[in-house]
Amino acid sequence: MAQTIEIGTLLVKEGTEMPKSVKFERAPYLMGWDVVKNLNSAAMDRKLCDANWSFFYMAGEVSALALGSDSEETARRAIKKIIASMKSDKFNCLEISRVAAKSFLGLPYVTIAAHQRHIQESLYLFRAKDVAQWDDVKLAAV
Repeated sequence: MAQTIEIGTLLVKEGTEMPKSVKFERAPYLMGWDVVKNLNSAAMDRKLCDANWSFFYMAGEVSALALGSDSEETARRAIKKIIASMKSDKFNCLEISRVAAKSFLGLPYVTIAAHQRHIQESLYLFRAKDVAQWDDVKLAAV
């Protein structure tokens, strides 16, 4: 059975490192992404906080529209567009913040908006190794 996408649904990139104490059910949703079945974003945040991990929230919604009736396949296409339009592939989680099924001149469509999230052990958004690489790139450009 297809997973229903609603506000608060989390998608986690396959292979995302997680603390051993955080257990959750996941199901394949899109290639490379799983949908979290038994936790919403608030519950995931609590579990990660208890394990001394960070669950970053990025301001600014990313949204996409897909033509079609109010169906899971249409929502899946909109989410696929959101993932393709994400500015950074470093983020490993996506939180659905808005789902709307509408029609214009009789043509049905679904709009989905989401926020990028990131799960990691460090308190800093990306590891120091990544920041050091960014500094090397900046120095090379000068």
